[in-house]
Amino acid sequence: MPTTFDFPSHDGTPIRGWRNDTEGLPVVLANGLGTIPEAWPAFTAADSGYRVSTWYYRGTFGSERPADPGRIRVEDHVQDMVALMDHEGIDRALVACWSVGVNVAFEFAQRHPDRVAGLLAVAGVPGGTFGTMGAPLRVPRRLRKPIATGTARLLRLAGPALTPLAHRVPVSDRLTWLLTHSGFMRPAARPEIVTPMLDEFLRQDWTWYMGLAVAASEHSPMDLSFVQCPTTLLAGRYDVLTSMDDVVDAAAKIPHAHMTVLPGSHFLPMEFPELVAAALGELARRSHVSPGPQAAAPEASGTMTRWTP
Repeated sequence: MPTTFDFPSHDGTPIRGWRNDTEGLPVVLANGLGTIPEAWPAFTAADSGYRVSTWYYRGTFGSERPADPGRIRVEDHVQDMVALMDHEGIDRALVACWSVGVNVAFEFAQRHPDRVAGLLAVAGVPGGTFGTMGAPLRVPRRLRKPIATGTARLLRLAGPALTPLAHRVPVSDRLTWLLTHSGFMRPAARPEIVTPMLDEFLRQDWTWYMGLAVAASEHSPMDLSFVQCPTTLLAGRYDVLTSMDDVVDAAAKIPHAHMTVLPGSHFLPMEFPELVAAALGELARRSHVSPGPQAAAPEASGTMTRWTP
């Protein structure tokens, strides 16, 4: 069974951690905002062969809010990641990351390169995240960040009304079916994974959650010349939150990176868990560490692969 635990971050903020209590290659997960580790079923499971550890962002899922409410920047999440690894006795690990967690993981890798064996970035870009939103909806590039950030700010203001409404939404497989057939998420996502994730996601304090999102929007695009460790990026062809083209552009700035486009949305860990796990196994081999027991990844051609299950 997974274990949750608490540890202090650099500024004394109590942070809630999570581990899958499995022996194997250490993997640290920088998750998406408002998501739970179980959204990565293929390598957080007890038989994955990976020792997975993660933490919940400040003010969410049992992590406390900082005494200074402004300490919710990407840089503060990086310090929480350092504190997690120190608490768990992890000197160096593969780092898997998703969405806003990609910002956190790459910022961590820039500041602590000796602690990162390899990077698996899923549906995210290293900085400038809000500038990638809305591409499949044909939102002009110059308008993407203003619209996305403005929407997050409005939802933060609406949080006191939105929170009780969200808490009363009845979460069921019927709601999951509607979500996975909405275009926002793809039908490949299985209800037994999506439904509990959605239930937890809706129970948050939406004023606080949107404050985290606004703070994340301030993380600027990164100069990726510092990335020396093996790196794999996965993008969703139909992702409305992170443009596939922007992920491909980011990969092109890391000459040794492997780039894969999957026929999915922003929620690839839930839509294609086996392929995400295969990508982690392939990254582990390139990182000169022993991978878990899952199936080998398809052979890549150059740095770009397109898997179509």
